[in-house]
Parts: sequence; C-alpha cells; structure tokens
Amino acid sequence: MMMGDPQKHRILMVSDFFYPNFGGVENHIYYLSQCLLKLGHKVVVATHSYGNRSGVRYMTGGLKVYYVPWRPFVMQNTLPTFYGLLPIIRIILIRERITVVHGHQAFSTFCHEALMHARTMGYKVVFTDHSLYGFSDVGSIHMNKVLQFTLADVSQAICVSHTSKENTVLRSGLPPEKVFVVPNAVDTAIFKPAVNRPSGPEIVIVVISRLVYRKGVDLLVEVIPEVCRLHPNVRFIIGGDGPKRVRLEEMREKHSLQDRVEMLGAVQHVQVRSVLISGHIFLNSSLTEAFCIAILEAASCGLLTVSTRVGGVPEVLPDEMIVLAEPDPGDMVHAIQKAISMLPKIDPQVMHNRMRELYNWHDVAKRTEIVYDRALKCSNQNLLERLSRYLFCGAWAGKLFCLVMIVGFLLWQLLELWQNNKKNTHDVNTNPRSQILIWR
Repeated sequence: MMMGDPQKHRILMVSDFFYPNFGGVENHIYYLSQCLLKLGHKVVVATHSYGNRSGVRYMTGGLKVYYVPWRPFVMQNTLPTFYGLLPIIRIILIRERITVVHGHQAFSTFCHEALMHARTMGYKVVFTDHSLYGFSDVGSIHMNKVLQFTLADVSQAICVSHTSKENTVLRSGLPPEKVFVVPNAVDTAIFKPAVNRPSGPEIVIVVISRLVYRKGVDLLVEVIPEVCRLHPNVRFIIGGDGPKRVRLEEMREKHSLQDRVEMLGAVQHVQVRSVLISGHIFLNSSLTEAFCIAILEAASCGLLTVSTRVGGVPEVLPDEMIVLAEPDPGDMVHAIQKAISMLPKIDPQVMHNRMRELYNWHDVAKRTEIVYDRALKCSNQNLLERLSRYLFCGAWAGKLFCLVMIVGFLLWQLLELWQNNKKNTHDVNTNPRSQILIWR
C-alpha cells in the first residue's frame, strides 16, 4: 500500500435480513456493500438460509454471500443459541481474513451472536441501528437490554438519523462520541420520474407500506374516507400486505370506496417505481420511524410527500418537498389538503435532481469507511478489561453477561485447540517424510 493511500478493509456484513427478502435493511446492506467493493474493499455478507438458498452465493460485483444453514425462527430472525454460530463464524472470519465485522439491526439475533463471537476472537466490530424503540413496553425493555449487552463492547456504532442516535445512546448507554450518523440513500438511477406525469383532474395518493400497527394503518382507516369526502377527484393506491390489511378492506366496504381505493397487495421491490410514478402524492402514516427509505424513493420519483412528524422523518427531506403532520387524523387530513394545493408548483424532475445531490450510496460508503478507520484505531483489550464493561449493564444482568462471555471465550479456546490438533494430524498424515519417520 502506497503512503497516503486509504486503508483497504476486509468487511463481514452480518444480519438476519438480506436478499431475497426485501426491506430497508436488506437494501442498505446490498447497496452499501456494492459501493464499498467499488472503493476497493473486500466485502462478504453472512446471513441465514432462505428456503433452498443455502451455502455460498455470488451477487453483482463479486459480492460473496454466506447463507448459513440456520433456519429463521420468527419474523425472519434465527433462534437465539448464544454459541451455535461460533464455529461457522470463526471459519468465515479466518477464511476471508476479515478485519472489520459490521452488524445490522437491533432485533437480528444473527447479528448479535456474530458480533459477540467476533469480539471474543479480537476483531473490531461496528453496529448499525436502523430502528427506534421505546422504553416502557415489555418488548422494548427486553430489546434494550440485549442492545446494551451487544454495544457494551462494540468498537463504533452508526445510526441513520440524529433522532436515532439519541434513541440508541439512551437505550444502550453507549458514549455519544462512539456513535456516528450516516443516513440511508436511494438509487436515483432506478427511482426516477415518469416521462409523462399523470395529467387530468384526478389526483392519485400512493401508500406503499407493510400494513402493520407501527406503520399507522389505523390512522389511514380514519383519514382516507374524510379525504375522499372532501375531494371527489382524489383516488388512493395502497400497496403492501400485513395483518392490518383487513381493516382497510373493511373501511373500503363500509364507505363504498371500492372505485376510489385500490388495494394492490404485496408489491415486489422491482415494481415499486411503477406504482409510485402513477401518483402525485406519497402518504406515510408511520407511528415511529428512524429514517424511512420509502420517502426517499417517492421523492426521487417526483412525488410530494405527506408524512407524520415522528422519529427521524423531519430530518429526511427539505421543507418544500414534504408536508409534515402530527399522528392525528384531523391534522393529517389538513396536511393532505395543503399538499394538494402545492401540486401545481411541483416539478418532478427538479425534485429528482435534488435527491440525486442530497442522497447517494457512494457518499454513504465514504462516510462508513471513516467509521471503519476509527474502529481499527481502537485499542485491543484482554478478556478481563472487556468484562469490566459488562458489569455496568446491571446488578444481575451484568453478572449474567460476564458469564455468557466467559463461556464463549472458553468454547472459542477449545475450538482453537481442537482445530489446531486436527490440522497438525492432517499435516502429519499427508506429509510423506513424516509418514516415513512414523513407519520407522
């Protein structure tokens, strides 16, 4: 490496969420990996198997993916085993000569276990948090304690918005100076406006989302009938599926809006643009959101966005490209009316060009590269020094975390001893001179 050249890394991305499953985390890992490869780094992805997709696969740009034969348990997450992944993660780390392990998503058990084993083996680890969590419900309390365990010994952390950073620091107790803000991005080469914008008196409002409580489907049930009553020329297109879909269908039947509310069901990612360019306004009703890539995709296609003012959403778009509302039906209806009045001033191509300047994956990769550089500069610590960090995670939890790490360290040492003995035996058996000496 020449003096002054940037250091090249060998990165292992780990998460339960990757292709062929589609979502914000999956897209983030894929596009980030592709851009890091173009910057000259080595990138490998490790995730669990998806159906028959198991073993090693190669994707565009030579991206190597290990689909570990570990079946998902619930919501695409693998069953927590603590030490079940240790042998395979160790093999991947050694075989690929990894220097940095990068985990994604707080509720990915695959990510947490991989980062734990990587730190046990002395590797530098980086964690990216893609979501916001609360502090009061049982699920959030449990997840926050797991996150505190993982981040107690992480080298550096990344959040996708400043709101997400505050949330992560409060939940994990991580020092703020170790947390970087690197936003998501959008592929503007794919998400571009239609050549001919939909014309005529009809205004189409597009909703593309998983139809679950967190995405504010209950708000949509109250907002859509009122907007249709106030504006006879408005039509809704709803893409997505989930347990809350039945509520939208009941609303459509109750108010006789079958001809004005079109339900598309699940939409493949390759079809998202074709749905977006058929509309004028994109509606996001999320109750919590760390960043929301869907807003970027809609704005890149030239749609004016109406969204709830939650989480990191206010940080995503400039004021002239989005109308924010409180997560209240009345306020959302008012925001949609305001957006309708703004439509004549909207130029989709100007909006697309602005998005291309504001958000691109190459910039995300360059900023992530800086985080990797910082991680490698972190000092190495022995087991006792690392255990002291876990003791601060709680009176009982701290001791439990220490026990988990000690057992993991012992298992790793046993695995190293066994593999070395196995290798030495193999070398003796395959070396002709050694066989002659043994025979004599």
